[in-house]
Amino acid sequence: MTLRLRQICLVAPTLEPAVSALCDALGTRVFYRDPNVAKYGLENAVMPVGNTFLEVVAPTQDGTAAGRYLARRKGEGGYMVILDTDDIVPWIDHVAAVGVRVAADLDYPGEYRGLQLHPRDTGGCLLEINWSHGADHGAYHPAGPDWHGGPDVSAIVGATIQAEDADALAARWSAILRRPVRDRAIELDWGTIRFVPIEDGRGEGLAEIEVKGSGNALLDLCGIRIDTNPRKE
Repeated sequence: MTLRLRQICLVAPTLEPAVSALCDALGTRVFYRDPNVAKYGLENAVMPVGNTFLEVVAPTQDGTAAGRYLARRKGEGGYMVILDTDDIVPWIDHVAAVGVRVAADLDYPGEYRGLQLHPRDTGGCLLEINWSHGADHGAYHPAGPDWHGGPDVSAIVGATIQAEDADALAARWSAILRRPVRDRAIELDWGTIRFVPIEDGRGEGLAEIEVKGSGNALLDLCGIRIDTNPRKE
C-alpha cells in the first residue's frame, strides 16, 4: 500500500490575504474552491504545487472545528496532513486495529474515499488518508473534476509536526502509517513527515512544510514556515 504526501491544509481566520501571499510566494494560483466544505461552516481555496496541493480553509460561521483550532493554536497555521494511497480498503481495518477513530468518512463511491482520523487518537494535527480513482495518472478528487495532473517540477515533499514529546508522537504516527521512524522522521513512498519539540509556544501542531522547486528561501506565511530549499537526504 503506497502512501504519498499529497496535500497540506492550512487554516486562517479569512482566506485573504493568506491565499494571495501564498500564491505569490510559491508561483501558483487558486485552481478550485470546494462547495462541499460549506456544510462544515468553511470556505476554501486549493492551489496546486506540481502534483501536490496546498489548501487554505477559513470558518464562515461560529462554532466550527476550524475556528476552535484557530483559538487553540493562537492564530492561523498548519491544520491537516493529507496522504493518498493506492488502496484505501486495508487502511479502514488497520486504523481501527490501532485504536484510531475515523472522525469523517468521505465516501464518493467509485471516485473517492477519504478517512479523516480523529485528532485525539492521532495527536499532532489532523491526519487524512484518501484514495482517488485514477490517482496514478494525476487525478485527485479534492482538486475538483477538472484536475487531471500537472507538471512535477515542484512539490510539497515534507511536513514537520511539533509536540511536547516528539519521540512519542513519532512512534504513534509510525504505528498508524505502518512506516518505521528514523531520526524522528517517517519516510513515505513520496514525502517525509518529521517530528520536533515545540519551539514557538503555540502548542502541538503542524509547524513547517518543505516545497521543492519553488525558490531558495525560508518563508513564514499563514502562520507556518515554508522551506523552499528542502534538505537533501
